[in-house]
Amino acid sequence: MAAPAGAQTQPQAQGQAAAADSGTMKRADKDMRQVLDKLQSLGAKPIGTQSVEETRKGPTPADAVKAVLKDEGKDPDKLMAQMGVSKKDIAYTGPSGDMPARVYTPSGTAPQGGWPIVVYYHGGGWVIADLDTYEASAMGLAKQANAIVVSVEYRHAPENKFPAAHEDAITAYSWVLRNAGSFGGDPTRVALAGESAGGNLAINVAIAARQGNFQKPAHMLLIYPVAGTDLNTPSYKENANAMPLSKQGMEWFVQNATNGASDLQDPRLDVVGKADLKGLPPATVITAEIDPLRSEGKALADKLKSAGVDVTYRDFDGVTHEFFGMAPVVADAEKAQAFAGKELKEALAKGSATGSTSGGATKKQ
Repeated sequence: MAAPAGAQTQPQAQGQAAAADSGTMKRADKDMRQVLDKLQSLGAKPIGTQSVEETRKGPTPADAVKAVLKDEGKDPDKLMAQMGVSKKDIAYTGPSGDMPARVYTPSGTAPQGGWPIVVYYHGGGWVIADLDTYEASAMGLAKQANAIVVSVEYRHAPENKFPAAHEDAITAYSWVLRNAGSFGGDPTRVALAGESAGGNLAINVAIAARQGNFQKPAHMLLIYPVAGTDLNTPSYKENANAMPLSKQGMEWFVQNATNGASDLQDPRLDVVGKADLKGLPPATVITAEIDPLRSEGKALADKLKSAGVDVTYRDFDGVTHEFFGMAPVVADAEKAQAFAGKELKEALAKGSATGSTSGGATKKQ
């Protein structure tokens, strides 16, 4: 994986945005185009053309979704409240001290023994974003899976480079297992979920659970996961200038998140190339057509199958990276959340103790 070149000038950045617009918009469906148009109108710059501090300020795709809703005369906060999912901010104890987390609980009476749990890791290239940015995804999963979702924060780069986020992710999962009863959860029914960089964290937690002495999760939901270090895959070539994630943006994330080229040989980053995936729990892998990460997501599903893991894989046409949390305005996001919720609900009904691999079947939905 090559490191990004020097900072672009403003005309170069504008040129890339135009290229992204022409390449992405032609293939995006109507709902997706509406969000991307709004994101551009809010002044979003291509990732990799600004400093870390400027990039963290946004605007984000989540901001664009809220703006689209407001244009339609809808109140984003009221829509979230109507989902019937409550939330509570908590903290877990990580390697560097207390870290933020948020517990999303579905409406209704908790099952005997407590609610099943999904530990969720947000995206952002290990550099940007937070619990708020990905709240729509976490709430959607809580509703669709009828489970508690614990969305956990982790240390960000470049302040805390690899493997800090991975260490926090493992600690957070272990903390949830030990403390599930404190927020109404059932510690025997716990799954993992993550988007983008968070998908990478989720599968690495499952690997750590297999290698260590703590409970294997019941399931892994991996949403357009970062799974490799090859930036010359077919989907990178097809979507080099895509919105909201481009090849340059991914290079920028890697440059900020890692300590150098040697980190790219680590199996925690090059999962498809170097990780041992045998003995992992069943997985659901979701990818997006207009996404540089699509090829490695499919490669991960194939490698999991080859390792004997039961895998369900689904690619969504006409949508981009980050689409999953856009259910209020993107029809395929609503479908993806319902699909993911069904997969999680079925796995959690069996419990973590039975979340072992069995046969390596791949089902493409």
